[in-house]
Amino acid sequence: MPSALRRALDTGRLLVAPGAYDSLTARLAAEHGFAAVYMTGAGTSAAAGYPDYGLLTMTEMVANAARIVEAVDVPVIADADTGYGNELNVVRTVRAYARAGVAAIHIEDQDFPKRCGHLQGKEIIDRQLWLRKIRAAVECRPDPDMLVIARTDARAVAGLDEAVGRANDALAAGADMAFVEAPQTVEEIEAVPRLVDGPCLFNVVPGGRSPEVPFADLEAWGYPLAICPGALLWPVVAACDAALDVLARACDLEPASSRSAGGGGGPEALFGRVGAASWDALRERFGAPESATGRPT
Repeated sequence: MPSALRRALDTGRLLVAPGAYDSLTARLAAEHGFAAVYMTGAGTSAAAGYPDYGLLTMTEMVANAARIVEAVDVPVIADADTGYGNELNVVRTVRAYARAGVAAIHIEDQDFPKRCGHLQGKEIIDRQLWLRKIRAAVECRPDPDMLVIARTDARAVAGLDEAVGRANDALAAGADMAFVEAPQTVEEIEAVPRLVDGPCLFNVVPGGRSPEVPFADLEAWGYPLAICPGALLWPVVAACDAALDVLARACDLEPASSRSAGGGGGPEALFGRVGAASWDALRERFGAPESATGRPT
């Protein structure tokens, strides 16, 4: 499948990959004609009952990726978070995802534990430490067609110039694509493909830090790939709320219609439904440097 993904990206058209968090949602996306599926880390975490705070292990993520790959006949792009440690851990990570049949992974420059790219409280590691991870992933991937996508979260922490610099360094180190997470204006979204010396991925997150832009504009600006992590999970949460409200009324229970459905408030609302507040309290209790409220930076 890695070679199929490369062919799809070489067409000159924007490839849109809906986010799938399990085999069913992946199969539905493929059945609707999408040429690739994105295994969303945020969705995988939420479906397991956790906010996207880096709480799932590499083996848990790879196991989900393997099930998704088995379910579909299209390439699967997977979230590999930070690589789950140093460059040695990254080597194990890229090998595990390759054995699972994944066509591409992205590895980010956040410190561990990472968190959703559209929440506050992110920290990034030294640029050279991250580049060592990228080089390790590129040189040790079992299949040279497997794409290594370099994701930088530096925009929120150190500004767009730093994010672009990191993206360009990662491409020079051998990454196949750059992923500048959460540009904060339409002008920044348009500028990234011009400033980065290679293909770029755009992350579509309604209610997140980046403004919404039409897919046609992303294609015109030169993005070859767009991922949509919440495309299926958030509507599922809303549909479940509606169905359970109906069932609750039939059972003479008080419906919980006042609860915020995942898609209504972006990542913050979704993670609130899977216990973000309790994990924030634990982080503050045990001496984390910031109180992570979940609000976008």
